[in-house]
Amino acid sequence: MPTNGYSPLPGTERPTRVRFSILGLLCLLAMITYLDRAMYGSAKGPMMEALGQPEKNFFLVLVFFQVAYALFEIPTGWMGDIFGPRKTLIRIVLWWSLFVALTGCAGTIFPRTEWGVAAFVIFLAMQFCFGMGEAGAFPNISKAIYNWFPENQRGFAKGVTWTAARLMGGLTPFIWALLVTIGGLEWREALWLFAGVAVAWCLVFMWWFRNVPEEHPAANQAEAEVINAGKGRHTGPDGVPWRKIFTNKNVLALCLMYIVTNFNWYFLMYYLPGTLKAQFPDWGKTDGGLLLLALLSGAPLLVGMGGCMLGGLLTDWYISRTGDRKWGRRIFPMIGYGMAGVCYLTAAFFTHDLRVFAGCLILVGFFNDLIMGPSWATAQDIGRRYSATVSGTMNMVGNLGAAVGNLVTGLILAAYTVKVTTDGVEKDVVQNGGYVVCFTMYAIVYGHGVLSWLLIDTTKPIIPEDVAPPADPPVEDPW
Repeated sequence: MPTNGYSPLPGTERPTRVRFSILGLLCLLAMITYLDRAMYGSAKGPMMEALGQPEKNFFLVLVFFQVAYALFEIPTGWMGDIFGPRKTLIRIVLWWSLFVALTGCAGTIFPRTEWGVAAFVIFLAMQFCFGMGEAGAFPNISKAIYNWFPENQRGFAKGVTWTAARLMGGLTPFIWALLVTIGGLEWREALWLFAGVAVAWCLVFMWWFRNVPEEHPAANQAEAEVINAGKGRHTGPDGVPWRKIFTNKNVLALCLMYIVTNFNWYFLMYYLPGTLKAQFPDWGKTDGGLLLLALLSGAPLLVGMGGCMLGGLLTDWYISRTGDRKWGRRIFPMIGYGMAGVCYLTAAFFTHDLRVFAGCLILVGFFNDLIMGPSWATAQDIGRRYSATVSGTMNMVGNLGAAVGNLVTGLILAAYTVKVTTDGVEKDVVQNGGYVVCFTMYAIVYGHGVLSWLLIDTTKPIIPEDVAPPADPPVEDPW
């Protein structure tokens, strides 16, 4: 009996579904990347204490990580286009796992607290190497999706991977609370556990993943035809056209757009856990209150799952219904940026009301993530066979924006930080004005993001001959 709306022609075989197991592996990788980064929001206190540094200086760690993460996006994207995502992702995971494990040694073996400022400088260098290692993960996930999914499923596939990433990012504060705050695990041991999970994933990936369906022993020819239907024929040279990529107006506009997301969003992952604990200290006096704050800290990323999934589905649905790829990629991210700006601005004036403050920031997570599926699908539309390089370029510039955003946010919050003594304990507390300034700034940046989408035309790839010939209809196999 035919299933999924597909009935093979007489004498032909039914396409296999290996691509969905590949998508599952890529989703797990996306989750692990966020686990190993979102832990910063919960671990920064004991981490800085181990180094003998005030917690307010932690923004420097984020800046070093983000700069390295940004600078090495293009080289690792290029590696994925030239050597394939299999080798590149294995290298990425093993490298970053090493530095996650080394981060767990902070203040003990290397670097030691008694080394003073030198210890912190060495630690910053370690975080630079961590960022260097994790760079390129998402561009190579994008390349793998381009290789393994037909055109009408790529928005969905990118939405699913970002949904998985946001899921783990949102659960990380809760997992940390269960393992460390309540469970009694040392923060160092938690980092070593996270590094071990990444290595275990790498072993499974090496066994199952292949760069293209034609290389996979479990994928049949019919599935390869479904995946490759409608892809442009490669008639040019094999080298990456760097000049065309870096001077292409679409690529430049795509990078401009992605700065907005990265500049504004990282507050939710890195600063929100500490903000909620500082702004609402009474909730942290019981295990139940701690778990609630941990859930609220991760909630923007958890609801972001819905934004990622919905954005990917809506962009593919709109294009399939109207045939208008240009606006199919634009309209939903523009709505998302506009609403995220409104929510940030509202939160700025309710910093003492947990329900409104957390609720608005949770909605920021949802509306911001409407752009994730469309933006990465747009990088695939524009880049096509150079999609990893184009995605890496977008993510590089975006993460440079994240580095600037973390720097500016850290400086603003530090400027509004005062010493407050509570129950005989002196603590650093950020005054409300710091959040008003930050959130107003984020809202203005989101407004520029809405306008930036008007400059992006996904119907114009960097190599014109990469446009799929109209005579090649897609093979009917939607799922």
